[in-house]
Amino acid sequence: MQTDNPETTNPSEPASNPPFGITASAAKRIAELQSADGNDALMLRITISGGGCAGFQYGFDFDDKISEDDQIFERDGVKVVIDEMSLSLVKNGEVDFKENLLGSFFAIENPNATSSCGCGTSFSVG
Repeated sequence: MQTDNPETTNPSEPASNPPFGITASAAKRIAELQSADGNDALMLRITISGGGCAGFQYGFDFDDKISEDDQIFERDGVKVVIDEMSLSLVKNGEVDFKENLLGSFFAIENPNATSSCGCGTSFSVG
């Protein structure tokens, strides 16, 4: 897992070891999508909800608002927002942007997942 350079804006977590990382590829894609939308305030919001074939599923959306229970992580000038409940399920993970024969997509490297579905959009915890 690559964790160099991401920072958290939560003062209770040290910036040198944030509880969630952003790869360079993910940061680049977020910046491209911000630019295409013309809204530099957009942040990638990651949510976890019940469902999917393995129990929980990842959600990715863009948002320009911050809620009281959100944690904000930064890399290369872009921000990722995760609410506290979702963060508890992906803590010490990282978001990546992948491009392969199946397409291009954001993906989570989640050390807390004990199993996941074949497509990687849902997971379970032990």
